[in-house]
Amino acid sequence: MHDFALLTMFKQGWPVLSVLLVMSIISMAMFIDRWRALWLIRCDALHFVRHVIRIAEQRDREAARAYCGKYRLPVACAALAVLDARGTREAREAAMAHAIEAEVHRLEPGVAPIGTIASLAPFVGLFGTVVGIIKAFNSIAANSGGGTEVVSAGIAEALVTTACGLLVAIPAVAFYNFCVHRIRNLARETELAVFELVVWLSDRDAPEAQPPVRAPSAAPRRATETPS
Repeated sequence: MHDFALLTMFKQGWPVLSVLLVMSIISMAMFIDRWRALWLIRCDALHFVRHVIRIAEQRDREAARAYCGKYRLPVACAALAVLDARGTREAREAAMAHAIEAEVHRLEPGVAPIGTIASLAPFVGLFGTVVGIIKAFNSIAANSGGGTEVVSAGIAEALVTTACGLLVAIPAVAFYNFCVHRIRNLARETELAVFELVVWLSDRDAPEAQPPVRAPSAAPRRATETPS
């Protein structure tokens, strides 16, 4: 009887399984790092921006800038960029968009490799399966007396790599989708919150309504003119 123990199967496909193990460790490490980074910047963006507006109203904008500068949060960086922007409302909106884009870029490293591992792991496992099946049929050809046990055992050993590839890919897909969804929601929440600050600053800086200009009255008659 052929030994169907998992340990034997792992020994047969150890080169491919080693690659999958490394991919799994990298995927898990990157996910933990991104999850920690996203956890550290969790914040109620709308509450933060309204507090900044309250500080600017009660004190001044310099105090609001100092408050934003104390925090390394995406909403704080975007609010600070808006407070530092000069000019029109369009300039403030551009500063807000640039700051949010910079924060997204800061959070994205490590997410793309997780997606790459999620895409490649099944193919690596399939490659190991194909190699294992080739070896099994070579063994059958070399040993003409081999029966169904030899064939089934060889195929079972080869399919272990496919199973391991899926075992690595499924969590990696979940990790990737979580990170992408969380970063996208963070950017949207920050933009919606900081837009209130943009509107408030634009309203405060808008020029006061000028009194209507009265039409000039008719020119007075000269003293030399005589009424008709």
